[in-house]
Order: sequence, then C-alpha cells, then structure tokens
Amino acid sequence: MALVVLTTLVHYEALSAINMALPRLKMAPRARLIVVILATFGAHMLEIWLYAAAFVMLAQVSGAGTLGQAGGPDWLTALYFSAETFTSLGYGDVVPQGALRMLAGVEALNGLLLIGWTASFTYIAMERFWSAARGGRCDAEVR
Repeated sequence: MALVVLTTLVHYEALSAINMALPRLKMAPRARLIVVILATFGAHMLEIWLYAAAFVMLAQVSGAGTLGQAGGPDWLTALYFSAETFTSLGYGDVVPQGALRMLAGVEALNGLLLIGWTASFTYIAMERFWSAARGGRCDAEVR
C-alpha cells in the first residue's frame, strides 16, 4: 500500500506542476503537448524506479522471493521487470517467485490507473489549449 500511496502522490504532484506551468509557457499548443508527454513520462519513470527498488529490497533484504533466476535480482532486471509490469506489457521472460508475485499484481493495477490518469489529463489539457488557441484565451488551467 505504501508504494500505491507514494506513486499516487508523485503522480498528483507531477500533474499539478504541469497544470500550473502550462499556462505560463509561451509556446505553441503542439510544443505544450511535448512538454506534457515528456513530464508525464518522467513521472512514470520515477514510479517504475520506485517499484524496481522495492523488488530489489524485498528480494535481497527480506528474502520475499526472486525475479527470474534464483538469488536476488540485479538492478537492471528489476527495472526491466518493473517497466513491463507497470505498463501491463508482461512479456513473461522474467517471472516473480514468492511474495513478489503480489507486488507485481499491485504494480500492474497501479500502473494501469496512473497511465489512465495521464491519458485523461493529457486529453483535457490539450483540448483546452487547442480550443483556446483557435479563438480564445490561452491561459486556462486543467480543472
């Protein structure tokens, strides 16, 4: 639950910061879209890193399971597994064992929700700025 709360707070703060910065940016709506995508990508990467760190710590420190082969996962394996789990890609080439399976399931659901939140935010932000650029004010915040 701590990771769900932490990643939700990270995401909220990232979207809030983007929302406050967008009206101040003196650039075309297309360029604002790039800002939104890059900033939310950064937030997602941080969230993936948090889960990867949890996988490594739980496997190596508490012996809660393994990722892939026996023994604690190395950082790159944990990061790769976290990215594919967060995005619900799930290749299946790295498989969690033991209690890490539960964390993987939680990460997949958490990632799905946060990615959906990003998609919704991006749609609303861009709709407001594109319609404002076509004929109105360009200082609207996403509410």
